[in-house]
Amino acid sequence: MQKNRARPLSPHLSIWRWGPHMAMSIANRVTGGALSTVAAVALVWWLVAAASGPEAYDSFRDLATSWFGVLVGFGLTVAMFTHTAGGLRHYVLDIGAGYELRTNKNWAWVSLFAPTAVAVLLWAYILLRNA
Repeated sequence: MQKNRARPLSPHLSIWRWGPHMAMSIANRVTGGALSTVAAVALVWWLVAAASGPEAYDSFRDLATSWFGVLVGFGLTVAMFTHTAGGLRHYVLDIGAGYELRTNKNWAWVSLFAPTAVAVLLWAYILLRNA
């Protein structure tokens, strides 16, 4: 066999261009993975700490209310809203609506950026209320 022989490319690489709908598909999968791992670990840690007594719960609360805990909480909130928006977008597509190219791209952009704006508003409310 020749070592320098070029391998054929998949046919879809020459047809499809990168678009927001592809980015939303990837974001939906990444946020689903983050929610099922990071959020599950945090939830189990919280439950175990609550069941283990005041000292264990205090250590959990100290980390959860630190800058790192707030950052993780904000990230999980963005992931939750993004995954929810992606699920709603797919629901609309599954019923047969929104396949027009412009509509699909617009809803993909909204599904990508609106969850971050909603999370910022929610966390601003939480942090300012407790200040």
